[in-house]
Amino acid sequence: MSRFKRGAKVDSRAGFRTEKEEPGAVPYGLLKTARKSGQLNLSGRGLTEVPQSVWRLNLDTPEEAKQNLSFGADDRWWDQTDLTKLLLSSNKLEALSEDVKLLPALTVLDVHDNQLTSLPTSIGELQHLQKLSLSHNKLKEFPEEIWSLKNLTCLQLQQNLLEHLPEGVGLLTNLDDFDLSNNQLTAVPDSLGNLNHLVKLNLSHNKLKSLPSGISVMKNLRLLDCTHNQLESIPPVLSQMASLEQLYLRHNKLRFLPELPSSRLKELHVGNNQIEVLEAEHLKHLSTLSVLELRDNKVKTLPEEIKLLQGLERLDLVNNDISSLPAALALLPKLKILTLEGNPLRGIRRDLLTKGTNELLKYLRGRIKEDSDGKGDEPDTAMTLPSQAKINVHTIKTRKTLDYSEKQMACVPDDVFDAVGSEPVASVNFSKNQLAAVPPRVVELKDSVSDINLGFNKLTSLPLEFCMLQQLAHIDLRNNLLTSLPMEIEALMKLRSITLSFNRFKLFPEVLYRVPSLETILISNNQVGAINPLQLKALDKLSTLDLQNNDIMQVPPELGNCTSLRALMLDGNPFRNPRAAIVSRGTDAVLEYLRSRIPT
Repeated sequence: MSRFKRGAKVDSRAGFRTEKEEPGAVPYGLLKTARKSGQLNLSGRGLTEVPQSVWRLNLDTPEEAKQNLSFGADDRWWDQTDLTKLLLSSNKLEALSEDVKLLPALTVLDVHDNQLTSLPTSIGELQHLQKLSLSHNKLKEFPEEIWSLKNLTCLQLQQNLLEHLPEGVGLLTNLDDFDLSNNQLTAVPDSLGNLNHLVKLNLSHNKLKSLPSGISVMKNLRLLDCTHNQLESIPPVLSQMASLEQLYLRHNKLRFLPELPSSRLKELHVGNNQIEVLEAEHLKHLSTLSVLELRDNKVKTLPEEIKLLQGLERLDLVNNDISSLPAALALLPKLKILTLEGNPLRGIRRDLLTKGTNELLKYLRGRIKEDSDGKGDEPDTAMTLPSQAKINVHTIKTRKTLDYSEKQMACVPDDVFDAVGSEPVASVNFSKNQLAAVPPRVVELKDSVSDINLGFNKLTSLPLEFCMLQQLAHIDLRNNLLTSLPMEIEALMKLRSITLSFNRFKLFPEVLYRVPSLETILISNNQVGAINPLQLKALDKLSTLDLQNNDIMQVPPELGNCTSLRALMLDGNPFRNPRAAIVSRGTDAVLEYLRSRIPT
């Protein structure tokens, strides 16, 4: 007789079932995979504590070893890999167990977006740890043992409740990325200056009233963000920070532009302060600036010394008390964006202000000309071509600029290039014409031209000869009919920015991945469907990427690893994730979201 009762239900899985999983337990399959890969992602699982099976992952004998089974090459548990990456973000953890020390091989520990109020002292035993993400928790202090993590290169502490930063932080000498934003800090210690490898330091959204002079010895710091604090002045010793490129001081209590002589400072953001006067003494030290943001201050006048900022590309003066503009603004050879809304300007027609930077600078250049040779010296400063178009030879000689824009011409007359003669032209503007091809004679300027504007034409391609312009740093090709770029462009080793907006690109130009000097790529309003985040990450100088209004259906999570990006614009694409609410929070929020979605 059968030992089973007739009609009784037979469990076909009997003999193979492991113990029933408890609430909050980790699926065994994940642990098994983690032993092979060395990575375990438990993000967003609603965990209130980390199961013991995670801490003991590399200690306990796996379940399959207890069964009388034969093992294939892929299932040999004894070949397991030590866990090196543990992701516990977006859970409900209030504490971490001291057993974290049982995972001594960890190089990445991510517990951001939890409810941690403290850290275990044993965290100091994770001597291989390189990245520790503790952001969006409720931490008020640290155990001293954390300062023994000598291999730590990235420490993220933003969005906590820190009121004090111990001197011991200066022992983390290998840090290159340190984020302390959105805390309650009223001061930071001098020992911060010991972090000689630090490249990025974010102190924004705290309650700092001063900066310690010790940070001036940070010789490798490239980005310092002190936005939204209570700073009233900046110590002059900061001028010794030889590598500083970007300084953010918005929303503070500054009354004067900081005196920061630096050979590398490119961006200075001092909006939403109480600055009334721009001292010539301060301006003369800022000749390398490409961006000066002064919006929402109380500036009344711009000094003639503004012309000393010869590298300036963007000047933001929105919402100040400026009533007149110095003609010297027209002497800034690289100025492309000048914003003046919200100022009580007099003497300049309102319709002129609405026409954009080019028209305004043209007006100011006219004022300079009237002042200098307004009594009939026209033959010395301009020549009339057979086409009845005027080329200002004076501009070519003094500003190194060849301007033949807004002529609505199908070609650039030879007389225009003849007017250059032997002068070394740095900037060429052929925008707003009807050009169907790049003028062949532009190659004659290859030894000197660094900036070329061919926007608002009818170009369908670039000739290979274009790649002979070896000094090019900026290319503007917006509003044309381009669908591709020649691979030879990778020869332009000095190229820093390229504008391709409003063209007909369906694919992101492959060649751009091969130009490591690129800092800005603007390719909005095309039909680009995808980007390659792995190749993009190789562009370690890329800080601005504008992909607005394209056809991107999916944003790859690996894009979050492109940590050099300071401005990533994705609006107007048909992707569903990240959601609009995340995109609206800015670049850092988008990158952090994407990183949290990278599969392990």
